[in-house]
Parts: sequence; structure tokens; C-alpha cells
Amino acid sequence: MSVYRVTEIIGTSKKDWADAARQALATAAGSLRELRVAQVMEQDITLGEKGDVELFRTRLRVSFKYDPE
Repeated sequence: MSVYRVTEIIGTSKKDWADAARQALATAAGSLRELRVAQVMEQDITLGEKGDVELFRTRLRVSFKYDPE
């Protein structure tokens, strides 16, 4: 039997929302064991003073294998 934990992470990118998601997952994969599912919860952008896009942000809900030790 396996138990999985669910948490939210946020990735950022100057390129696009998909790249922001990839960045978040790549970083999370470095410390979370056996990532299973990622669900996009929210996407937004931060704007500069002139209204130009500074950053794309993607909020993800991810599940990974729970290891109580």
C-alpha cells in the first residue's frame, strides 16, 4: 500500500505558463520522491510599470509518495 501527500507549488518564467510549470516541477523533483500527478490550479502574470509582462506564474497541486521517515 502507498500513501501520497498533496501540496501546492508555484513556478515562474519569463517565457510562458507552460515553462513556469516545467520550472516548478523540475525544482520539486529534486527533493520530492516519486512525483505522480500535477494539476494546474491557477495561472497569472506580473506586470511591469508600462503594462508589459514581467513574469508568468503557474500554481500547481502535486502529489508525491509520502515517506514518514
